Amino acid sequence: MESQTIVEALLLGLLEGLTEFIPVSSTGHILLAGHFLGFHSTGKAFEILIQLGAILAILSVYFSKLWQMLIKLPSDPKTRHFVVGILIAFLPAAVIGALAHDFIKTILFESPRLICIMLIIGGVVLLIVDRINLKPVHHDVEDFPLSVYLKIGLFQCLSLIPGTSRSGSTIVGALLMGVDKRAAAEFSFFLAMPTMVGAFAFDLFKNRNVLTSADLPIIAVGFIAAFVTALIVVRFLLDYVSRNGYSLFGWWRLAVGGLGLVALMVWG
Repeated sequence: MESQTIVEALLLGLLEGLTEFIPVSSTGHILLAGHFLGFHSTGKAFEILIQLGAILAILSVYFSKLWQMLIKLPSDPKTRHFVVGILIAFLPAAVIGALAHDFIKTILFESPRLICIMLIIGGVVLLIVDRINLKPVHHDVEDFPLSVYLKIGLFQCLSLIPGTSRSGSTIVGALLMGVDKRAAAEFSFFLAMPTMVGAFAFDLFKNRNVLTSADLPIIAVGFIAAFVTALIVVRFLLDYVSRNGYSLFGWWRLAVGGLGLVALMVWG
């Protein structure tokens, strides 16, 4: 295993943890960075499997709340309503993602130009939505109407296009459904748990015959880096968006998408 590959895995893992829970498209960033670094993983599995680090980061932050929900689930109607809502929001992207998995991985994942364009489009949308004077009517993630959970889940389907952003699509959908900025980010965290676990398990199953022991070191390095950086981001993001909104991430997307297109024209 070349040291350069380990260094690249470390950089991509840091990038995954930094971008997974903010609305800038972690997959888009990872694929673009991998393209320009010349990093190639078996079956594009690295890009999905290092998400386990980010998954464990958010599970560790929310462990206490999740444990309390588990205890209250049999007796508390509000908790049951929330769990049903998460399942409703999770299912649309899960079904479409499973059916279109091969197309997404072999066609969409191989188009850096598409990723840059989606980063730019998503940045414009995020800036517009952040500036609209929306009147939030939903402030508690456990109390959304079931129809709102479903609509947010439908928005999440857009994230199957790399560069769109899972958190970005769910946050924009939630804001348009009358959810306040903090609750939109928090629900995106909760929805990430089944979505990312499902994507991880499905991709691991699909690549079970092509992954080898030689792939494990770079996946392990990326996993650890993603865990540490995601842990930091999750702990600070809710307070940040409550005070400042999402405009920073919109400009971030425009900058990365624009620079990516320029780099593709110059270097290919």
